[in-house]
Amino acid sequence: MTVAGASRPVVGVAWTALALGLWLWGREATEGPGSSPAPTTGDIAAVGRPLGAALPPAHEPIAPAAPRRVELPSLGISAPVVARGLDDAGAIDPPPYEMPRTVGWFGSGTRPGAAGAALLVGHVDTETRPAVFHDLGAARPGAKVRVTRTDGTVAEFTVDDVRVLPRDHFDPAKAYGPHVPHRAELRLITCGGAFDRATGRYAANVVVSAYLTGTGVAPSA
Repeated sequence: MTVAGASRPVVGVAWTALALGLWLWGREATEGPGSSPAPTTGDIAAVGRPLGAALPPAHEPIAPAAPRRVELPSLGISAPVVARGLDDAGAIDPPPYEMPRTVGWFGSGTRPGAAGAALLVGHVDTETRPAVFHDLGAARPGAKVRVTRTDGTVAEFTVDDVRVLPRDHFDPAKAYGPHVPHRAELRLITCGGAFDRATGRYAANVVVSAYLTGTGVAPSA
């Protein structure tokens, strides 16, 4: 199953599709029954960085390696990561509908820990239950995101921005472009806002931005 912009005949899993331009341009093609993640108020619900909040300094980018697991402990998220490609329309193929607790990584893009913005996308819900990124909108600046990589290292990121970006007048640079040149960054993306049953789509995208602040060694299995 590829993401193509239309609802399935039977309402299924909510999803955000991404298309490539000069960078990855936003193109939401979501399907779902419609429990929306918080926060979703207003045209753009932006948590941002609280005034005076101290965030750690950025770590220098590290050697690229593919992700195999992502964890956001403050939200209880711990999920395997699989590489996904683009379909003929230029959108990322999501993990299969049968894998709502799996996160997709745009495998042709930046690898988490390397310079640039790596993109991780996940379902928000299914017909019957929350999916892996259902609570993503509740992330807050300062929260840690750990990405275990295939080289046995862990890239630790710190959240510095949380936004709900509406589909109308979508700004791809704000969602997917690097915030600081040459910095290693991460985007965690899912659906947000109100769910429109007529179109089978959510009104917005939840975009959590984080940047590399530390590294470590993955624990032995």
